[in-house]
Amino acid sequence: MSKDQTEKNVPTRESAGSRNAEFRSYVDSPEKQRRLYRKTMNIVIASQMFGGAGLAAGITVGALLAQDMFGTDGYAGVPTALFTLGSAGAALIVGRLSQRSGRRVGLASGFLAGGIGAIGVVLAAVLNSIPLLLLSLLVYGAGSATNLQARYAGTDLALPTQRAKSISMAMVFTTFGAVAGPNLVNVTGGVATSLGAPALSGPFMLAAAAYLLAGFVLLIFLKPDPLLVAKAVASAEREKLSLGSAAPAPLSQAQREVNKRGVIIGASVMVLTQIVMTGIMTMTPVHMKHHGHGLGAVGMVIGIHVAAMYLPSLLTGVLVDKYGRKLMSYASGVTLLLAGLLAAFAPGDSMPLLILALALLGLGWNFGLISGTAAIVDATTPETRAKTQGTVDVLIALAGASGGALSGMVVAHSSYSMLSLGGAVLALLLIPVVLWSRKTA
Repeated sequence: MSKDQTEKNVPTRESAGSRNAEFRSYVDSPEKQRRLYRKTMNIVIASQMFGGAGLAAGITVGALLAQDMFGTDGYAGVPTALFTLGSAGAALIVGRLSQRSGRRVGLASGFLAGGIGAIGVVLAAVLNSIPLLLLSLLVYGAGSATNLQARYAGTDLALPTQRAKSISMAMVFTTFGAVAGPNLVNVTGGVATSLGAPALSGPFMLAAAAYLLAGFVLLIFLKPDPLLVAKAVASAEREKLSLGSAAPAPLSQAQREVNKRGVIIGASVMVLTQIVMTGIMTMTPVHMKHHGHGLGAVGMVIGIHVAAMYLPSLLTGVLVDKYGRKLMSYASGVTLLLAGLLAAFAPGDSMPLLILALALLGLGWNFGLISGTAAIVDATTPETRAKTQGTVDVLIALAGASGGALSGMVVAHSSYSMLSLGGAVLALLLIPVVLWSRKTA
């Protein structure tokens, strides 16, 4: 990091002092910090319940909507690719906005943008406008990026031994909306039809309402901002350590190397799990449709998959805090390997085996995301945390975009089984990545 970057990221004595004055009661009171931590978790949980419902629309019927509008399977992965590509740009913007103005402004802006994008998808389906569909899916991706970044908000005031649990609490409540969304495909489709819109636009109507509600919850209730308070607390602690000097005590070279390695490993684990999960998940609805399964069956399989992505989070968080980030990264690789093999060899008309494969796929992603996220939080400080987290989430979103785009092409030119086998092989890369980190440590 250059001197200019260091000076930009580290608050001056004047800025730190003004921030501490604003949050002085929190800086001086660990009890108030704990109360604000609990309040933050409750607000994040409420927003995640709505955000999960918004997230589910794209992964449940996005590929089917593209299949209908494009008239070919070759572009069925385009929606996932576009809204994950949109989430990449949104992750960067939300991360930097959160770093500058706090979690409240950053997260609320992202969810509101996602709601606007979902409205655009509905209009595109009604007008049968492919250009509007493509543009709206990019904007809709902001909701997905924000839904992921909200998991960081609970860690700002958490103790180091609480971080994975805080991440998991934010994620587990996403399950309620994320599972409800796919299972409301027929209901929302009926509502859309009654309004003169295509049935597949119904889930995006639900997504629009859900994302807008999530944004307003954060905008209205997330006060005082947990990240701004955490920065004020960290600034006050540095001033004490520096004994009144003009600049805070710098990190040692060894500590900077440890932090850099932690960011690399955490990002690598999350990127690999995202590629594997997105690629297989995206084409599962199309694979099921080819084998005669209806929308209700597709919604059930994706609903169980999404439940496996989020519902085990509380247990996963405890395991990550207790047994470590690296061990749970190994568990992620093994679980994704099993999911890919099962998806590849399961008969297309076997609902139980498809459900089990997609459940394992979600569980492996859960292990990787929580262990990787905890590693990122461990390796950052409040002054740079949100910006770094946003940058890492850009990589995750680009990985998802790549997985979504390539999945349709792989299936069109080969088969769903080959796609799943490729995912299984890719999942194995998690093990040497984590082994490398232990060797270099």
